[in-house]
Amino acid sequence: MFWSKRSIEKARGADSASDGATSIQRIKVGLAGNPNSGKTTIFNELTGAHQKVGNWPGVTVEVKSGTAYYKGFVLEITDLPGTYSLSAQSQEEIIARDYILDHLPDVMVQIVEGPNIERNLYLTTQLIDLEVPVVIALNMFDEVKSRKIDIHIKKLSQLLGMPIVPTIGKRGKGMRRLMEAIIKTAQSKEKKQKSVKVNYGHEVEEHIEELIETINLTGSLRKKYPPRWLAISLIEGDEYAASKIKSSSALSEQLFVEAMEIRKHLSELFKGDTEEYMADRRYGFINGALKETMKLPEKQEITLTQRLDSIFTNRIIGLPILFFLMWVLFQSTFGLGKYPVEWINIGINFLTDFTSRLLPNGLAKDLIVDGIIGGVGSVIIFLPNILILFLGIAFLEDSGYMARAAFVTDRVMHALGLHGKSFIPLLMGFGCSVPAIMATRMLDSRRDRLLTMLIVPLMSCSARLPVYILLAGTFFPNHAGNVIFGIYILGIFAALLIGRLFSSTIFKGQYSPFVMELPSYRWPTTKSILIHMWYRSKIYLRKMGGIILIGSIVLWFLGTFPRQQGLPSDLAQMKTTVEKEYNSEITQSESDMNKQTMLKEYNRKLAEIDNMMASRQLENTFIGRLGRVIAPVVRPLGFDWKIGVAILTGFVAKEVVVSSMGVLYAVGEGGGTQLSKALKSSEITPLIAAAFAVFVLLYTPCIASIAAIFRESGSAKWVLLSISYQTTLAWITAFIIYRGGLLLGLG
Repeated sequence: MFWSKRSIEKARGADSASDGATSIQRIKVGLAGNPNSGKTTIFNELTGAHQKVGNWPGVTVEVKSGTAYYKGFVLEITDLPGTYSLSAQSQEEIIARDYILDHLPDVMVQIVEGPNIERNLYLTTQLIDLEVPVVIALNMFDEVKSRKIDIHIKKLSQLLGMPIVPTIGKRGKGMRRLMEAIIKTAQSKEKKQKSVKVNYGHEVEEHIEELIETINLTGSLRKKYPPRWLAISLIEGDEYAASKIKSSSALSEQLFVEAMEIRKHLSELFKGDTEEYMADRRYGFINGALKETMKLPEKQEITLTQRLDSIFTNRIIGLPILFFLMWVLFQSTFGLGKYPVEWINIGINFLTDFTSRLLPNGLAKDLIVDGIIGGVGSVIIFLPNILILFLGIAFLEDSGYMARAAFVTDRVMHALGLHGKSFIPLLMGFGCSVPAIMATRMLDSRRDRLLTMLIVPLMSCSARLPVYILLAGTFFPNHAGNVIFGIYILGIFAALLIGRLFSSTIFKGQYSPFVMELPSYRWPTTKSILIHMWYRSKIYLRKMGGIILIGSIVLWFLGTFPRQQGLPSDLAQMKTTVEKEYNSEITQSESDMNKQTMLKEYNRKLAEIDNMMASRQLENTFIGRLGRVIAPVVRPLGFDWKIGVAILTGFVAKEVVVSSMGVLYAVGEGGGTQLSKALKSSEITPLIAAAFAVFVLLYTPCIASIAAIFRESGSAKWVLLSISYQTTLAWITAFIIYRGGLLLGLG
């Protein structure tokens, strides 16, 4: 059940009409759940939010909100990061717990993965301790039935003290019943009187009551946080809860002393860690409830997931399979994408010709044709390639394979000094460096977070893809897919090698072990794939109308002014000579064939003079002067000043590199194949193109990624390190490629 804005308003109006003058009531709902439980899919179904659905931990890094309308109620739903517990070890856990404690939702909805209900219910026990009204959405219920797992839902609901609604998120089933359960729970007068509690044993329960008595002496602390949760957290030695108490209570020292004595007593009594004992009691509560309500099939069959994992996670062939799938993906990106690219190119050329004929000569025409159409058109032409790339990535994500990719690369990551979990932000870097840098929050230690966010920009983001497609399609047309695949692989190896270097120098220290859940394989739904592609294309198209449009106009201005009036004397003399020579010969020629041949040659020479004039005009503009400043730095790489300017503009956004080249090289023409023709006729060789592509791969992605590193690291020194080492690495690598190629006779 997907709620578009129009259907929401229609439903809202219908509800209002049926309920008469009843005012709409608002209910604050928090959506929590383990990673891979289908939480974001249900969020999309309830709210109609176009949001990426992933199949590995850390996809939902930031809290997202949406609204659903049902029977006169407005459900303000907040999608919390996927988390296995609320122990506040990772950033996701902190965000989830902060929301529950500080934003006080009316109802918490926990999405529980039906086939893995036992593991998912650990989070439920912590929600029970927080004394928050909970509704469980027992998701993937079709898989529960297909595996012949029998769950007595009504009895389990009674034992847990909360409503349980079976759902199939990917098909939109159970959404109405879920919203009805949310509304009923929010309206219940007994919602704050939780009759069900997790029993931690006689000894612990007595100590919990002792701490609650002390907590109740502080009115402000008792009102702000659930006393039972505070008592349990103190017994577990939870530093996060301790910080909340310290900032809210004058009796904090007394509470800490009591809690320390209790922990010491319980450790001696149970001969072990108190936190482990409390976790065991939670699992005991879960096992007891499931023993009475769930029946597994007597004969456990080998599932499809187990069969596929024997292949995809194999220690020997797992990694080659991953590289093969990536190779197929990039081959498809270029091979299938060339047809829609040609169609868009035809449209751009038609628009260019139509606009040129429609508008009178002047600055306005030059701005629209050369600046806007030439700049934006040279970038938008690659939209099909980007959509095909993300179609493939979305399929691999939603099917569950990407979690296996992280698993098979774990050994490689550890060997190079990286945390195995770092693979996830690195993988997200193929899409965009900004959310990938933000996804480093999932890593527990600051050392791992900083190390990962510094190498994430080396992964080739989608913004660089138009540059690769342009260069590979122009200079390596018969091997474009392999060239692009090779560039991506180079970025991966660069990230791993830099990670190894930094981990053995700047970030010496131990990394924590890597534990990752491998979700069941699932066939992705068409809707989730379309949502994913629309989300990506929307970002890309928004850039077309924003930063790239502005960048193209600025570049056109810098490449147009100051204007040179008239032809320079040497070019004027050359033009006069050509006109006299050919006018005389054409007039005297008696053969029509000779006249046509000489006329073509005459027009060709005039065009050469015009191009020389345009080139000289460009060199004297603001951008030409800037290019002359940059030229000495990029000349050792084989780059001319135009490439230097394009690289400089790429600091804003990598797509601007292509639009810059569209303005700088395709003089007087639109984008598309015209830019390729202009590059072929320039001094750029395949060797220079290869060095340029690698430079684009390795140097700083964009201003947004720089801002993300500053925001996540909290220090300008890491930003400076990122910019300096990437730019240096890009220059050295491009230099080796170009100079090495010349030595090998490839120039």
